[in-house]
Amino acid sequence: MRGLIAGLTPACALADGVQITPHADLLYRQAVSLIDQTDNQSSSLSLKTNTSTSTSTSGQDLAQQGKALGRTLAPAVSLLKKAVELDHPVARYRLALYYMTYLPAEQIPPAACPLLQASLAQGFAPSALGIEAWCTDYRQSPAFARDLENIPSVASRYASYYPQPAERLLCNREKPQGLAMQWGRQHDFQAEIYRLQGNNNPSQRQFYWRKAVDLNGCFAVQQRLLSNNH
Repeated sequence: MRGLIAGLTPACALADGVQITPHADLLYRQAVSLIDQTDNQSSSLSLKTNTSTSTSTSGQDLAQQGKALGRTLAPAVSLLKKAVELDHPVARYRLALYYMTYLPAEQIPPAACPLLQASLAQGFAPSALGIEAWCTDYRQSPAFARDLENIPSVASRYASYYPQPAERLLCNREKPQGLAMQWGRQHDFQAEIYRLQGNNNPSQRQFYWRKAVDLNGCFAVQQRLLSNNH
């Protein structure tokens, strides 16, 4: 089972002044290769969410295993940080995803949200889901709505970086198992973008939600659309 590794891609120049240099992309690819090596360790663990708590012995054991796994990812995290310094949008998302997985809940927003916001501003759709989960102020801002609107126009930049992992894809019927992420193709994340746009724009909600359903069936909004039509 795959863990946090993303599809590998050659370096590329992006529109609007964003450029992924060969060195930045090499660092990114090295990082996700190291992350892939931890897959077997992560298969029996459970993802932490911002709403979950546990005081049981099994929960404590799980937390210890998670910390140990986080330590094994230290070299990969170092490489991701170097790629982020070179303005790599996907590395920003993957580093934020690491923080979302392994940091205590109270530490996640200050660590992950700046990365997610910068990545989304560069047009990388998966970052919107991290913002939805952890970045309340930005999620409610006009800037977030503008970033969502811009995603389709720049989607071709990132086609070769998919599939990508996420903590939870609400337009997906499958639930995450252990520390294994849900993986989505580019159109799955675009469906999530339409879902978010519908959530944020009541006057055009049905328009956006129908677009989400047309892309991948978007289970999260399909039933609500059907009930609204009766």
